Amino acid sequence: MWADDKMLTVPEASARILADIRKLPAEKIPLLDTLGRVLAQSVVSPLTLPPWDNSAMDGYAVLAADISGATAEAPITLPVRETVAAGAFPSGPIRAGLAVRIMTGAPIPEGTDTVVRVEDTDGGVDSVVVRDARDAGKNLRFRGEDLRKGQTVMAPGAPLSAAQIGVLASVGASEVDVYRRPRVAILGSGNELVDLDRFDEAVSGSKIVSSNSYTMHAMIRAAGGIPVDLGIARDDPADLRARLERATGCDLIVTTAGVSVGEFDYVRDVLAGLGAEMKFWKIRMRPGAPLGFGALNEVPWIGLPGNPVSVMVTFDLFVRPVIRRMLGYTRLFRRALPVQLEEPVTIGAKLTHFLRGVVRVRADGTLSARLTGPQGSGILTSMAAANALIIVPPERPRAEAGETVNAFLLGEDASLSEEFTL
Repeated sequence: MWADDKMLTVPEASARILADIRKLPAEKIPLLDTLGRVLAQSVVSPLTLPPWDNSAMDGYAVLAADISGATAEAPITLPVRETVAAGAFPSGPIRAGLAVRIMTGAPIPEGTDTVVRVEDTDGGVDSVVVRDARDAGKNLRFRGEDLRKGQTVMAPGAPLSAAQIGVLASVGASEVDVYRRPRVAILGSGNELVDLDRFDEAVSGSKIVSSNSYTMHAMIRAAGGIPVDLGIARDDPADLRARLERATGCDLIVTTAGVSVGEFDYVRDVLAGLGAEMKFWKIRMRPGAPLGFGALNEVPWIGLPGNPVSVMVTFDLFVRPVIRRMLGYTRLFRRALPVQLEEPVTIGAKLTHFLRGVVRVRADGTLSARLTGPQGSGILTSMAAANALIIVPPERPRAEAGETVNAFLLGEDASLSEEFTL
């Protein structure tokens, strides 16, 4: 039985789904495999970084008093006691009237209070001519200014990208505990659908390629999950049941089509026959109103519509946040940004509409948006052309050009530019 036939709003449906979702157990993996994962256990530094006071420049370690007043017209010349390369150590403390030639990262002599950059000198080896005193008291990096031994480097819940992985490497974390990636079962259904190995039937006009299988596979991977393809079921309860039973060991089940009220929409009945707990199946949105949620053997199930655009929109709104929560992320949702419409937009029903659009940054830094064209839920090319979902609430049946609405930017490309600007 369905627990609730009420037509939920988008926020209500999202909250109902996520209330049942938890982080997955942790696993220990090699550091180089952690990109895009979330830390599950604190990492404490076993050492102090930097381990010694060192130079931030290639140049000369000196005492500030010894270069006071140096200019190109009145340079100061100092004898060079030694050269200290990165990986070497100075022979002793600095003394007044001397310079030590030093490379970036090399330990500075005790007592040094200045490193003069090489560009302000003649680059001498036995003696050095200093032509500018601007570096007095500068270009020093001090022991422990980055990390101290025993300090917590990162806490659980930290997303791991390039910088975090570099920090973990610097403290010797060759393996770290992260939340496990969810295995997401994918099941398409429909007698009209075939995979690419039967493309000739699509060319002949008798079948349609199941693009949903491919878009979902890609979206699951992009969200951080592991796709598990259960294939394409016929509009037959026995075939649906057999394929759903193969979802054992998965953390999430996502189906497409078969959740509406059509004569051959069997997914809900099959799930109910397998003992699934059914929680809701209608949302006040377009595209994607017939969306179901429940649990099969305590594994969450989300039933997406069958139309390709509806699949992608509802996946982004409801499935992607589930995968992110399982991965341990706390930031689950795309941030809505205000955009100014470049053209009028009219919606036909009192539902929240998510329209495919192109958002661009104008010269003044504000965002404008236009539709990609016709908004039929079967026009997948409109999704490929979009970099955003333009959100039109039900209380605004028409929004005029120049009016402001919100939009979700999609993918990294939405925030990139063809030009380098500062």
